Amino acid sequence: MFYGSLIALVIIISPYFFYLYEGIPDIDVWDSPFGTIHSNYYGSVQVFIWTLFNQIVPLFLLLIWFFTCKHWWYHAILVPICMIIVQIYTILNDEINIPDSKVLYILGPIIFLMLIFSYTIRTKIFDKIYGIDLSELSRVSWKGEIQKKEDSKDLNNDNEEDEDPMYMSNE
Repeated sequence: MFYGSLIALVIIISPYFFYLYEGIPDIDVWDSPFGTIHSNYYGSVQVFIWTLFNQIVPLFLLLIWFFTCKHWWYHAILVPICMIIVQIYTILNDEINIPDSKVLYILGPIIFLMLIFSYTIRTKIFDKIYGIDLSELSRVSWKGEIQKKEDSKDLNNDNEEDEDPMYMSNE
């Protein structure tokens, strides 16, 4: 109950984090209580902090969503999280200037893995919900031909061939 209220409070006040940059001076180098902050190629520390918080606040909200989501597809939230992390890295590292069009090449493998992972989870959930035996799919070749079972323990007790292997009956 306490953690839920705390998370709700943080979500409610999150728009105020966007305006923290207004308390930052409009200079090139700022000696803050957290250390010296350089504006890098932004020209002003205020613009640098504004750019940084425009990525950190959505990242924080997505992380809350990811860790509190109960749905099967919550791993798909990792794609925008990874995208924002790459953008924050390019903001903080002034030596690397990756344009947004090139970020897709970095995120491509991550997106592909998340699609495979999410689809696998979805298939297993549908298997549990609808009682589909996915092991029967291993008997079907890529051409759609049904292969015979070679293992004697997989055959029925009366050694009959299964006429309709995709039919799943409890009888």
